[in-house]
Amino acid sequence: MTADLKRLGKRGSYRLGRLRAQGIAAAGPPAPLRPAFTRPQHRGPTLAWLAAGLAGTLIIAAGAAAGLWFVPFIAGLAAGLANRLGGWRARIMMLAVTIMAAGGWAIPLGWFALDGNAAGATARVIAALLGLPAFATTGVLAALAVAAVQALAGLWLGRALTPFPGRG
Repeated sequence: MTADLKRLGKRGSYRLGRLRAQGIAAAGPPAPLRPAFTRPQHRGPTLAWLAAGLAGTLIIAAGAAAGLWFVPFIAGLAAGLANRLGGWRARIMMLAVTIMAAGGWAIPLGWFALDGNAAGATARVIAALLGLPAFATTGVLAALAVAAVQALAGLWLGRALTPFPGRG
């Protein structure tokens, strides 16, 4: 009995049959931790990606001014497809696409308000119809949120349609 107590916790003391004879190997050492800051960064010059983001913002703004409410989705889809070429992380692309879509819709909304149109009154009515507080800011933020959600859905689809480079 005392010999059994001395073996507790030591290698080989718990025999569970003939596992090694069946071809089950012992677990190897864990993989070394690879910190996030040592991973490879994106490909291509950052200035080119910023210019593409600005172009996307302007395309979304032109689409919003023309009444094409679905343009943020198409821009997000294009960004998701292009993301595989650039190798940006998902959280960076999500932030960039959200800023691109919200900025693209904010430009024509601000332009209409500065031009003397009743953008504030329209935003108040839209907010009230949505069941939100009847403030112009609430209506504008709701419109920007819808544009951002569309762009994020497009980004998700674009990333889902393009395969990872190393997974053939």
